Amino acid sequence: MDAPKLTTSLELVRWIGWAQMRAGEDWVRERELSHAQSFVLGYLVQKPGASQRDIAEVSRTSAASVSSLLQGLERRELVERRSEDGNERTKRVYATVAGAELIAGFEAAMAAVDETILAPLDESERAALHALLTKITGQLAQPTR
Repeated sequence: MDAPKLTTSLELVRWIGWAQMRAGEDWVRERELSHAQSFVLGYLVQKPGASQRDIAEVSRTSAASVSSLLQGLERRELVERRSEDGNERTKRVYATVAGAELIAGFEAAMAAVDETILAPLDESERAALHALLTKITGQLAQPTR
């Protein structure tokens, strides 16, 4: 199958983004996780003891969805919920060692993908590309997440 004919700079940028996204999805899928599950595990590694409300807020989803997602991760023994100070209504969520190990290496895998994508460029070309993209993104609203 022939590669699509991309005619604009932004089409090319989207193609690069697609390649990065696909590599990330493949990495997650190899671990039999959904995108949402991998996101929550990564968040819990960075923020151990987060509340379900915290997770719902950062993942921009409902408390019910978070509860269901956590149940699936608990069945696989990738997270655990603990009551706080004997209050059964307040639970904190932690990635287990198995959960943390399962997603360890994601950043390194994505750095390797970035290196593969940029491999055709020498250092000066990489610097020029970075400078141009920095100039463009400097005029855009910052992402909220």
